Amino acid sequence: MSIKSRYSGAIPIDGGRGIPSSGASTKIRNAIISGNLRYTTVLLSESQRLDTVAGQIYGDSSMWWIIAAASGIGWGLQVPAGTVLSIPSNPSKALRMM
Repeated sequence: MSIKSRYSGAIPIDGGRGIPSSGASTKIRNAIISGNLRYTTVLLSESQRLDTVAGQIYGDSSMWWIIAAASGIGWGLQVPAGTVLSIPSNPSKALRMM
């Protein structure tokens, strides 16, 4: 009996080659650490996720990944309560780092 992967019917992203990374996350995090990107800090509460924080602060929940990159926490929308987030004051400047 052959076991079939649940992904066997999925369409491969970019023809199966993957999507190249621009290193934007690393650039944003390094700019925070070096002081080249101004930011404020927020202590994440129990009911918050990165997308809701981005929606509240930037008016656009899809910018959650900028907060994740600046905070050095990876690509999860759900982060444990008590996590200190570094939130770039100027998301446009963060986007130009891509």
